[in-house]
Amino acid sequence: MTPELPDGISAANQGGSPEHRARHLRDRAVAEAKHFLALFLYLWVLFGLFVLNERIILHQHKIDFLSHGFAVFNAFILAKVMLIIEDMNLGRWLDNRPLIYPILYNSLIFSILFILFHVVEEKVVSIAWGEPASASIPNIGGGGIAGIVCVSVILFFSLIPFFAFRNLARALGLERLNSMLFSEQVGALTE
Repeated sequence: MTPELPDGISAANQGGSPEHRARHLRDRAVAEAKHFLALFLYLWVLFGLFVLNERIILHQHKIDFLSHGFAVFNAFILAKVMLIIEDMNLGRWLDNRPLIYPILYNSLIFSILFILFHVVEEKVVSIAWGEPASASIPNIGGGGIAGIVCVSVILFFSLIPFFAFRNLARALGLERLNSMLFSEQVGALTE
């Protein structure tokens, strides 16, 4: 019996040598690390903009506020959550549909998940500090249903470019998409 590699490919089909398996695992780990870093950086910028907006609003009301720790911490945690959810491939039923469907679906799902995660995070923090359950209700977007809807809509539209890039990279190939975006010979690539 041959050992199974993490992606289900048997070692016999991969040459079977320990060096090859180690190289395969290392390559996979590097690819996952790059993917995680891209998710983290995108979310850090996104949440950093939320924090910056909140800081500007509070400054207008003469309230001091300086906390980018929220953006870094949440970007780190939610990037890991995104990796796990992406591995579950919830949108696989959209694989043969036009790209706009998986882009919008993923943006919607992750917007909802981020709001839910924030609510759970607030609950855990309040329990850790020994506060009553009513104190753990997050004040998202200024509070109330309207605030939650506003933040959800902003998240939805903010995630569209990320998932558009991901789905285009999957459809065209990452190398071709990078060439189209960053090469000076765009005309030759599109023909």
